[in-house]
Amino acid sequence: MVKSPTKTLTLEDFLKLPETKPSSEYINGQIIKKPMPQGKHSKLQGKLVTGINEVVESRKIALAFPELRCRFGGRSIVPDVAVFAWERIPIDERGDVANVFKTYPDWTIEILSPEQSQTKVTGNILHCLKHGSRLSWLIDPGDRSVLVYPPKQQPELLQEEQEILPVPDLVSGFQLTIGQLFEWLKL
Repeated sequence: MVKSPTKTLTLEDFLKLPETKPSSEYINGQIIKKPMPQGKHSKLQGKLVTGINEVVESRKIALAFPELRCRFGGRSIVPDVAVFAWERIPIDERGDVANVFKTYPDWTIEILSPEQSQTKVTGNILHCLKHGSRLSWLIDPGDRSVLVYPPKQQPELLQEEQEILPVPDLVSGFQLTIGQLFEWLKL
């Protein structure tokens, strides 16, 4: 993530600014610009959102969103994949999915880009867990590993092809091994 040269501002002031491409996040009074997603990132993100939604959406259990802005705990972040339990998805007055999500995701998935700070991404993951997320993944396509962050537990590094990635109970029908995850990168 690249830090934009700017003075400290409030979350309310940040939210009045126009959206940027790629997205910017508001963390500790600063605007942090996310890097533009590249090929591996985009492929994994698309497959994860599709795969998760194939298992949970028709049964109205949960829904996975790519690049969704979430505001909670004094931050405005944009996880690569944000999964919400069905009953926690904000809706508008028509009963449609709301545009504004003022809550934490139940499950966050971040995909590390080559120029991204792992510390800043981990900070967002820990923020999500602190505010109620049930699980977080940090996927590193460069070394084909996943750091799994369960709440109030030590993270676990998974890198063996046969290892099954843990998922929150709400998506228990979604199963994926490290090998299957990174096989998605092949054409």
